[in-house]
Amino acid sequence: MKKTAQLGAIAGVVALALALTGCGRSADSAPSAGGDSTTIGSEPATGTLTMWAMGAEGEKLPEFVKTFEQANPGVKVEVTAIPWDAAYNKFQTAIAAGNTPDLAMVGSTWMADFTDAFSSVPTDLATDDFFTGSMTTNKVADRTVGVPWYVDTRVLYYRTDLAKQAGWDKAPTTWEELKQLASDYKTKAGATFGMRLPAGNDAFQGTLWMPWSNGGEITDGSKWTLDTPQMVEAYDYYQSFYTDGLADPNADIASGAQEAGFVDGSTPMLIDGPFMRGSLATIGGADFSSKYATAVVPAKDSSVSFSGGANLVVFNKGENQRSAWKLAQWLTQPETQVSWYQASGDLPSTQTAWKDSTLTGDANLATFGTQLETARPTPVTTTWVQVGAAADQALELIRRGQSTPKDALADLQSKADAIGMG
Repeated sequence: MKKTAQLGAIAGVVALALALTGCGRSADSAPSAGGDSTTIGSEPATGTLTMWAMGAEGEKLPEFVKTFEQANPGVKVEVTAIPWDAAYNKFQTAIAAGNTPDLAMVGSTWMADFTDAFSSVPTDLATDDFFTGSMTTNKVADRTVGVPWYVDTRVLYYRTDLAKQAGWDKAPTTWEELKQLASDYKTKAGATFGMRLPAGNDAFQGTLWMPWSNGGEITDGSKWTLDTPQMVEAYDYYQSFYTDGLADPNADIASGAQEAGFVDGSTPMLIDGPFMRGSLATIGGADFSSKYATAVVPAKDSSVSFSGGANLVVFNKGENQRSAWKLAQWLTQPETQVSWYQASGDLPSTQTAWKDSTLTGDANLATFGTQLETARPTPVTTTWVQVGAAADQALELIRRGQSTPKDALADLQSKADAIGMG
């Protein structure tokens, strides 16, 4: 996942699909068209698998899966790169026509939209090594319909060189410390603003670490809970950065703007994903990594961040389901996950993979593994995108001081109740 939404909910309008068709399935070992879990078995994969993938994944997979083909000489994996802006419609069309692929890569926030087209995970595909938050996105109603392929979460980025000027030699760990460091950046290190906070599309999703770290919930499982005291307190805290002049309510939300502000020191703190590391290296140069560090998001009651990423599912109309699950199983093995990280930069979804020296040897990267232990996803519901868009509008009013958090969230709750849980 390159941005929250690039692989999970691109501006709230993208879903992903992969297609696999072929032969070689044995009738007694493949998952049934009805979606019941069966087993993968130990036999090698066979037949032809056609795989659609989005973005960089679609470009890198053809070479990467050759290792799988070598281990399974009777199988041929054909990967087709699908444009992001065409993925959702292609997915819908294939399902409606009953001409679905075998295997699919699906953004974690879109599982509920197409779950009826997915087969249940076979009983011999182990899922206990996946991070809890990412695994949750694959459980819809009473079925588990996919497995996490790679994951994403948000952590704190802060300028250590400017923090030193401000009298800090460690990362803030609490809400109070975060706000104090933001103030000290401004008054002691010459920053224009102490911290960059999310605005624009997906801003609400980008701030969920605040209510979650304050013991708040956005749903109780049966209804939205967006105006609770914990939620209000969290967005009082969010608004205080703007009213106290520590965050810019008119910050440029154009692509690259927050990276530029972080590199030039005008806004030396932000919370974002792993893709930010590459962007900072591009803008700041190879040695810029020595000027900043990452840390888990500061806690009120606990440190909880957003979990996103991409899952692997198998269509229940597919003709080569056993081999498709065999490929999904291989792609989620810890050693494969480490190799895929090296090839793509995508973060491993299995906890064992994070014990590899490739990841533990980089402190700023290891932070993401720590954060993933408590990270959680947005609700797996077909109406989340609508509610999230309404929440973005509420956040705009809060950010600009045009509404109190209490009033804005009460209005959001009313809108969410009307939208429903799907």
